[in-house]
Formats: sequence, structure tokens, C-alpha cells
Amino acid sequence: MASTMGFLFSLAATLKLLLVFGLFLFLVVVIVGPLVYLYYREKFKVERQKRNDRLSVGIFHPYANAGGGGEKVLWVAIRALLEKYPYATLYLYTGDVAFSPVEIKKKVKDTLNVEIKSDRLKFIYLTSRKWVEADKYPVFTLLGQLIGSIYLGFEAINQINPDIFIETTGFTFILPLFKILGGCKVGCYVHYPLITKEMLGRVQDRRNIYNNRNFISQSITLTHTKLCYYHALSWLYKMSSKSSDATLVNSTFTLENLQALWNSPMSLVYPPCEVDHLKTIEHNSTKPSKIRILSLAQFRPEKDHPLQLQALYNLREIISDQVFDNVTLVLCGSCRNEDDYKRVKDLQDFAMHLSLGNNVEFKVNISYNDLLEEFGKAYIGIHTMLDEHFGISFVEQMAAGLIMVAHKSGGPLLDIIETTTGSRLGFLATTAGEFSNTLDYIIHARDEEVNDIRERARASCDRFSVNKFEKDFLRAIEPIFK
Repeated sequence: MASTMGFLFSLAATLKLLLVFGLFLFLVVVIVGPLVYLYYREKFKVERQKRNDRLSVGIFHPYANAGGGGEKVLWVAIRALLEKYPYATLYLYTGDVAFSPVEIKKKVKDTLNVEIKSDRLKFIYLTSRKWVEADKYPVFTLLGQLIGSIYLGFEAINQINPDIFIETTGFTFILPLFKILGGCKVGCYVHYPLITKEMLGRVQDRRNIYNNRNFISQSITLTHTKLCYYHALSWLYKMSSKSSDATLVNSTFTLENLQALWNSPMSLVYPPCEVDHLKTIEHNSTKPSKIRILSLAQFRPEKDHPLQLQALYNLREIISDQVFDNVTLVLCGSCRNEDDYKRVKDLQDFAMHLSLGNNVEFKVNISYNDLLEEFGKAYIGIHTMLDEHFGISFVEQMAAGLIMVAHKSGGPLLDIIETTTGSRLGFLATTAGEFSNTLDYIIHARDEEVNDIRERARASCDRFSVNKFEKDFLRAIEPIFK
């Protein structure tokens, strides 16, 4: 009897505690929440009115100095907006606190071939960028980055609340912050969906991959838990997207996935690729004695550089030693942080482990002029990322006259490469064996076939030019400037 009474008292105490906690939450949501909203809404409104800008445009890109394809989109878009709207002041939110505006602009010119001369571009430095980096969250990485991005976005809006806000890196969860709290017109350019049907399929099939660890893929319970987690994030992702007044996407792959997730109108705007001057790079009509295979991608895990080394290792097994001694894989790419530099060191060690030291070169943070030299010396280009959303570097290598082989997925499959007989623009592969067999085929292909592929591929690149991007981008983003 005593134990029963004790249990009832404990239950009553627990229910009382839950009631108090529920009442507290109710007060926060119903009373404190609106008060906080009204305070910040008025605060940001007054701050905007105090500025003398005729039109202020905020562009959110925490890694503006990274030097990759996403940054190419950013800086060409900035240049286009500065030219189209001479009365506007642009504010770039970036976490590159270690670099001055002059240093960032110089790197953009040297590595991306985009020159920004206008003094109407202002840099807003963010100190909380570390909270959106994946290594901060060993588990529930996407959720951690979601919360971190909102924190970073709040830092951004507290510094400058613009008339127009454009997000260019995929941090969709900050859009409601600027739309609802800041009262901005909001646009976004999405490079890659946060959640894709392919990601859900790989988790459901329990495949071990860089974003689905082995201990999860081997557990039915953890697999189902992760699927529920992904579906919850998908719903939040969809809700956040409703704050966008103009949504731009970079590829058919991204378009199809976001239309399935968001069910909202969006514009397909292919990224800007340097094609005009690259098409003038000359290549001999005969196969060179030294075969250079060029890889151009940031040193990030999803780019799957180890697959390239495995393909090269397999290639050695199927071609003669005399031919292989004249084959070199050149890995060019930028590093954003210490993790990327460590990844390069691991790749170098892996190459030595495979006894490929004499056949592999690394070109880290290569300048644009040096890259042009590599384009002129290379014969083949290789790209191994699974579900590459588009592939700017891939298109630029095609324009430069390289014979391309890419992963059979994403942008290369859906937007860039045609593989039918008589119309071939390049090659697609999936496994290390397929990549090595394709490299073998290209190396031994007739000069006439190679030249035909090169000319067709170069001609096809005009649809991805910088001028085409500028026109399409300005047209798609125009509604939020009216």
C-alpha cells in the first residue's frame, strides 16, 4: 500500500512538473515570442531607415574566399548585379575574417578570373562561421548545421538588415529570419538539395557511403531512425523554402529534387563557365606522347578523389608499362581549411601506398594562369563525384579541349554529357573498373574519333557561358528588385 501511495505521489509530482513546464512553454510561445518578434522587427526597420542606401542588397556566402564553383556563381552574380543596378549597395556576408576585402578580391581575380572594381560592394564579416562546419557535429550533422546556420544568420541580420536578401550557399533555414523578422524581399540560388531522393534511397538500402556511416548502415533500427530524421528535416526544409520570393537552381538534378521536396516555382539557371577563351586553347590533332589526366575539384570528401587513384591503379594493370610510364594524373583544387589540407596529405599517402608516386601530381590552390597551362598540357579530364549537382570545372575542361570522363549521375548525366554514337561529348562511368576501362579506351582511341568528340564538346559549351548565366540570373532574380 505504501509503495502504491508513493508511486501515486511521484506520478502526481511528475504531472505537476509537466504542467508547469507546459505552461512555461505556452507563455514563451504565446506571449514572449510575439514580443521578441515585434522588438526585432521594429529594431531592424529603424536601422534600415537610418541608412542612406537607395537600395541595399545582402548576399549570404560564408565561404566567399573558397575559390570553388559555388564562388564562381557568387562573384559573377555580384558583378552582374553591380552593373545592372548602379544605385544599389551590395553587402556580402562572409566568414573569411582572416582576409581583407583587397585580398579576397585579388584571389577572386587570380583563381576565378572575375574582377570586381566597384566600391559599392561592402564586406560584412561574420565570426560564427565555425558553427556551420560539419566537423562540429559528429552526429546529427545536418541538424547541427541547421541550428548553426540560424545562429550565423542572426549574426548577419544584426549587422545589416538589407532591403533584398539573397542566399547563395544552401542555408535555406535562414530565409525565414530575413523574410519574417527582417521584412526583406528574399531570393536564393540553390546548388545542391539538402535532402535528395538518392540520399533517402541509399539510407534505405543501407549503403555505406561518406554520409551514411558503417555502424548505421549495418543496423535496421538506426537506419529507420535516420530515415525519420531525414523526413523531419525535409519537412523543415520545405517550410523554410516558402520564405523565398525567387528561387534559382543550378541544374536539372537540383531542379527535380527540389520540385519533389518544395513543390514551388523555380528557375533553372546554369552556372557561369569560362568557355569563350578556353575554346581557343590549342591541342595537337595527334595523341601526345605524355598523357596527362586532369582532375579539377575542391579537396572535399564528396569529390571522391580516392576513386581517381583507384582507377589509375587499375589502369596500370590493363595497359603496358611503356604506356603507363607516360601517364600522369594531375589533381588540381582548392583547400578551404585544415581538414581539406589533411585530406590532400591522406591522398598523397594513398598514392604512395598504391605505388603511384611517379604518376600523380598535386596542384593545391593553383592560380588561374597556372590552371590555363594545365588545360593546355592535359589530354583527358576526370570527375568522380557521385551526384555532382552540376560541374562547372567539368564544362570548363570540355571547353578547353579535354576528353572528359565523369561519374554517371547528377549534372554530367542529366545536363552535360551526350553519349550516343555520332553525338558523343564525353564518357560516363561509375566504378573504378569502369573509369580505368574508359581511360584505356580514350588513350588508345583513333585521333579522328578524339578530335570529333573534342569539337562537338567544345561547341556544346556555349549554353553554359558566363554571358548566358548573367542574362538568365538577372531575369530570374528581377522580381525581387521590383
